[in-house]
Amino acid sequence: MTALTLSTAAASGLRADAIVVGVAKGAKGPVVAPGAEAVDKAYDGKLAAVLETLGASGGEGEVTKLPAPSGFKAPVVLAVGLGPVPEKDEAYDAEALRRAAGAAARALAGAKKAAFALPVEDSGDAGAIAEGALLGAYSFDAYKESAEDGNTKNGKAPLAEIALLGAKPRDKAFKAAVERALAVTEELNRARDLVNTPPNDLTPEAFAAVASAAAKEHGIKVQILDEKALVKGGFGGILGVGAGSEAPPRLVKLSYTSSKADKHLAFVGKGITYDSGGISLKPAGHNETMKCDMAGAAAVFAAVVAAARLGLKVNVTGWLALAENMPSGSATRPGDVLRMYSGKTVEVLNTDAEGRLVLADAIAKASEETPDAIVDVATLTGAMMLALGNRTFGIMANDDAFRTSIHEVAEEVGEPSWPMPLPSDLRKGMDSATADIANMGERMGGGLVAGLFLQEFVGEGITWAHLDIAGPAFNEGGASGYTPKGGTGSAVRTLVRLAERTADGDLG
Repeated sequence: MTALTLSTAAASGLRADAIVVGVAKGAKGPVVAPGAEAVDKAYDGKLAAVLETLGASGGEGEVTKLPAPSGFKAPVVLAVGLGPVPEKDEAYDAEALRRAAGAAARALAGAKKAAFALPVEDSGDAGAIAEGALLGAYSFDAYKESAEDGNTKNGKAPLAEIALLGAKPRDKAFKAAVERALAVTEELNRARDLVNTPPNDLTPEAFAAVASAAAKEHGIKVQILDEKALVKGGFGGILGVGAGSEAPPRLVKLSYTSSKADKHLAFVGKGITYDSGGISLKPAGHNETMKCDMAGAAAVFAAVVAAARLGLKVNVTGWLALAENMPSGSATRPGDVLRMYSGKTVEVLNTDAEGRLVLADAIAKASEETPDAIVDVATLTGAMMLALGNRTFGIMANDDAFRTSIHEVAEEVGEPSWPMPLPSDLRKGMDSATADIANMGERMGGGLVAGLFLQEFVGEGITWAHLDIAGPAFNEGGASGYTPKGGTGSAVRTLVRLAERTADGDLG
C-alpha cells in the first residue's frame, strides 16, 4: 500500500527518487506550472525550454524525465503534462491535477519515494493530487510471482511513498483532505481488487466473506442471506440467476449508521461474479472479461466502507446482490417464469439479461426500509456502451432533480456521466402474455428498457436512480491518468460524494 505524507521540505533537499513537477500547454510552448518554482530556478529559469527541447508540450498525461539540477538530492525530475494553461485568474481544475498525479505515480513504478511539487492553492488541490497519485500507484499483483528485489515477475512494484509538497501539514483543512483521499482511494482500490480477482476465487460466498470482514473492521452491521434464507424469503430473481451454478448466490446487507444522521441512502449493487450468459450463452469473445460483472456490487461495498471510515452524518445501507450466472441442467431457461421478492412474476426471455433480475429483488427489499433515496449501480447493458462509449456511465432516475444532482456530483469528482431518459413508450415492449413483465423489451434503447424494468420494483414514493457503468467499470485498453488497465472502481467516488452532500444537507 502506497504511503502519503504532507511535507514542507524544499524540493532540493528532499531525499527521494524523483521530484514531480507540472507543465502546461501554452500558446507558444510548454509552461512550467506553479509549485515548481524552485526546480525551475535551479535550471536558471529554463526548465520549460529544456522540456521543449526534449519534445514535451505540456499535453495532458505527457511524462518527461530529465536529470535533476546540481545540488538536488533526488536524481530525477519528472515533468507531467497538465493540459492547457488555465484562463487568466483561473486555477488548474481538480481533475487535471488528479490525472497528472496519477500519470506521474504510474510512471514511477519501482521507485521508493517521490516528491510531488504540483500546483497547490488550497486543500482541495491537495486532496485531488493525493487522490490521483494514490489511484495512479495502484497495481494488482496478487497472482504474480514475486521476485527477490521486490518487483513482480511481470512488472515493477508500485511507487511506495508519496510526499506532497506545498501543502500545510498542520492545517486542519489540508489534513482532512488528505485523510479523506486516503480513505476513499484505499476502498476504491479494494473495489478494483475485487473486480480483478478471477471468478474461480471470487464466488458469491467469497465476496460475502470479504464484505463481512471489512464491515466488522469498520463497525458496519452486516447480514448475509445464504441460499436457504433466500428461498425462505422468496428472492426468486437472485435464486433464478444463480440456479445453474455450483456456487450458490448471496444477498449481503451492509448498514452504516450515524447517531447524527437524519437522512438514509440505500445503494444497491449488481454482483454477478461471473456471467456466462446462462443458457442464452454469450458468443465467443465476450466471456473473457465477465469477472467484472460484479463491479456494481464492488462499488457499493467500497462506498459504504468509505462512508463509515469518514464518519459521515448519514445512514448508508449497501445491498450486494451476488450470484454466478452459469448454464447447466438446473439453470433457468428462456421461457421460465420467476416469482420475484416483490411478488411480481417475470418471464425470462433471455438469461443473459440477468443483472436486472438480481437488482430487482434487492431494490424491492431495500424499498421496505423507505430510504430517502435508492441508487443502484450495475454493469447492466452493452446498449449503454454503444450509446456512451467506454468511459461514460448513464444515469436514469424517477426524479429529474435527483438525476441532475447525481450528474453534478459525478462531474465534480471526475467521473464522466450522462443523464438518460426513461421513455414510457418503451415499457410496452416488456409486456408478457404469461407473467406480469418480461425481462426483455425492444432491442433499440436496450439500456433504457433495463432502467424501466428496474423502476417497476422501486417502492412507491421512493426517489431512485440507476447508474449503468457497463462502459467505464473495466478498462480493456491502456492505462491513462489515474485509470489502470482492468477494474477501475467506477462510481465509488460518485457514491461517496453523494453521501457527503446528503450528510451536509445539500441534496434536500
